[in-house]
Amino acid sequence: MSWITTILLLTGLAGLWRILRGPTLVDRLLSVQMLGTTGITVLLVMAQWQETAVWRDVALVLALLAAVITAALVQLLRPASQQQKREEEDSA
Repeated sequence: MSWITTILLLTGLAGLWRILRGPTLVDRLLSVQMLGTTGITVLLVMAQWQETAVWRDVALVLALLAAVITAALVQLLRPASQQQKREEEDSA
């Protein structure tokens, strides 16, 4: 159980590092998805460890929220990425 926790902790730290240092918005968006997936996995491990169904329900809600948040962030970032592409084309 401890090695699973260690791997999840390292995955979470890698996601946080990528959010802070990601060179592009896409890298940051993927890192947010990775953090959501890591959180869901932590909740599922807790559910298995404690043998309670409550954590599975919370993980399901978090999975649904992560999907909605990802779709919202893509829509929010789409105009910005198109504008950057136009600026790069104009400067070239």
